[in-house]
Amino acid sequence: MTSAWVGELVRLRGVEPEDWESFQRFDANTGDMRRADRVHPPRSGARQREWAQKTALGTPENDTMMLGVESLAEAALVGMLATDAVDYRAGRFTYGISIGTDHKGRGYATEAVRLLLNFMFGERRFHKCEASVWGFNEASIALHRKLGFTEEGRLRDHEFFAGRHHDVVLFGMTAAEFAARHPYPREI
Repeated sequence: MTSAWVGELVRLRGVEPEDWESFQRFDANTGDMRRADRVHPPRSGARQREWAQKTALGTPENDTMMLGVESLAEAALVGMLATDAVDYRAGRFTYGISIGTDHKGRGYATEAVRLLLNFMFGERRFHKCEASVWGFNEASIALHRKLGFTEEGRLRDHEFFAGRHHDVVLFGMTAAEFAARHPYPREI
């Protein structure tokens, strides 16, 4: 039997308490923090441990989840993936992914997003996934285009960090668009 959460390169899994050190390393890289969200003040090891413990013991609610992205080759946490803004009435959700700088360019993000969308569209019946990408993040823009997302708009000078305002590029993909490019597994 295979798992819907395991691909050829990565496994999506819950956050574990011992992941705190990996998350602290990710947070030490300002570029990683900006690409994932924004720059936060440094957390102590105790605070990072507490966050990892709380996240590990939390129960996903309303299809909002935070998952670790683990490299199968290294058996190491290489990033995280989260769903948010779930709207059951409209059948849509948003997601975000961040892969640590040391692990970029290996196909981890591509496979992790495919696994997530396969679950959200194929098991949870969502109709549409939306994503927001910083306008300067060419790698993420390329990832979304490669996966089949459609650029739906650009919010000009929408976010402020690093001393200036930045555009946000909006992407969307429907379940039918995903299935046409990435057929669901045949195994039952």
